[in-house]
Amino acid sequence: MNLSIQKDTVFHELLASQAEVAYAAAVEFHNLSKDFGGLAGHIDKLNKIESQGDDLTHELQTKVTDTFITPLDKEDLRLLSQALDDVTDMVEAAAVRIDLYNIDKPRLDLEPMVAGLVRATSLVVEAMKLLKNGIHKTKSFEEKLEQIHTAENENDVLFREALRSLFHEATDPLYVMKWKEIYDRVEVAVDKCEDIAKISGMILTKYA
Repeated sequence: MNLSIQKDTVFHELLASQAEVAYAAAVEFHNLSKDFGGLAGHIDKLNKIESQGDDLTHELQTKVTDTFITPLDKEDLRLLSQALDDVTDMVEAAAVRIDLYNIDKPRLDLEPMVAGLVRATSLVVEAMKLLKNGIHKTKSFEEKLEQIHTAENENDVLFREALRSLFHEATDPLYVMKWKEIYDRVEVAVDKCEDIAKISGMILTKYA
């Protein structure tokens, strides 16, 4: 089945928009990681981005329910939409914890992790654009999904190194707990990018 012939492109547009929102959240968090002095402004922007993501998710989920025949399996659409929204939610959650815990100075290993998140979300944007143009079992689409897997693996290394450094250097248990929660949420956000690649791969196998 060639999905490029489907006339209803609204679902693809919504998924692509959700990916753009996740990427925007990652970029804003990356800005924050280099500018704790402007924390309040970055948090405000992230809250607005997260709200935009929620609106898109709600719109897509409602359309899935209200549409008799969808261009992709309804459950696949729901899974993909939820994973995209989860990325944005995790990014915002990580940033909010910096504010809640009153952390005024970044650790050096935060920025590289968030830069990896930006990379992963940018690849997700590209993958959703390919999905929007129609599923074809092409080398470019498969390579894009593989690049997301690679980005996740690379961030796994950064995550482990960050935790190792945190546990070895810090002596205050509360300080360790705060930063571990932040790192955990960045890691989950990148993991969700890989989930998106896995779901896209299953869709590729099913429809291409």
